[in-house]
Order: sequence, then structure tokens, then C-alpha cells
Amino acid sequence: MALLEILHYPDPRLRTQAAPVTDVNDDIRTLINDMAETMYAAPGIGLAATQINVHKQLIIIDISESRDHLQVFINPEVMSKESEITTEEGCLSVPGIYESVTRAEIITYRALDAQGKKIEEKVSGLLAVCIQHEIDHLKGKVFVDYLSRLKQQRISKKLLKQQRQAM
Repeated sequence: MALLEILHYPDPRLRTQAAPVTDVNDDIRTLINDMAETMYAAPGIGLAATQINVHKQLIIIDISESRDHLQVFINPEVMSKESEITTEEGCLSVPGIYESVTRAEIITYRALDAQGKKIEEKVSGLLAVCIQHEIDHLKGKVFVDYLSRLKQQRISKKLLKQQRQAM
């Protein structure tokens, strides 16, 4: 397993649309393991392949307290949405920034798991929010896109300044 570099906003590679995974094979499972190690080390609760500059439709999530319930979603898509919820979101690609975002509270999604088996499930709350957040990454969207232009500009300047200071 390997720790991978997480792209940081406003890196233009975060805007790349991910391609569908055509074959769930050992290479994909190795990528899943590397992504999991990276997400847990960050630490985070979700990671999309786009965030590590791999433009495949693959996301992982672990919202468990014990950090031992990794969920894998390959070629995920939201089939339906119900209700709305506003929660404070953060992102490994936008470190240290937390803002309120409104999303569907209940979703039905369809995806493949790490073995290539089809899954379709109705979920709510934090898992529903995380799935939507990570699918946005696969579409080249970052949670700050839901914020005002002014907030986006402030966040971008702040993160660019942090990156310069870290060099």
C-alpha cells in the first residue's frame, strides 16, 4: 500500500471529469487499498479518485467511529433524492475549510463494490451527504462551488497562501 498525494483546491486537475471503470480487477483493488490508506492517514471520511489525480469513477467512504467499515463505490450514480439537509462540510482537497452546504438528505444510489457486484441502496444522513460530495468530485466539482463567488475567492487565496508558505 502507498500514501498518495491529495490535490488541493484550486488545482485545475480537480475539475477533470472521471471516466467509468470498465473492469473491476486487481489494479482497481490496489488503488482502493492505496486510497484507503491515504484517506485514513489524512484523516478523512471520504475520498474520490479524482482527488489523487486518478480520473476513474471510484470513491471510498468510512463514516464509522472505529474507522474499520470501508465502503467502496465504483461508477456510483444517484438514482433519486428526497428532502434536504444543510450540514457543515469539509474536504481533504480544501484543508481547514468548513462551510454549510445543502444537499439531499435521502438518496438512492447505484454502484459496484470492490468485487464488481452491483449494489443499489437507499441511505440517509451523513452517508447520503458523503456519497453526493464524493460523486461531485468525479464530475469535476468541489464543495466550495456551492458557495458564493466571494467565499470561493477568499478560500482560494487562503489555500494558495498556505501552499506558498509550506514550500
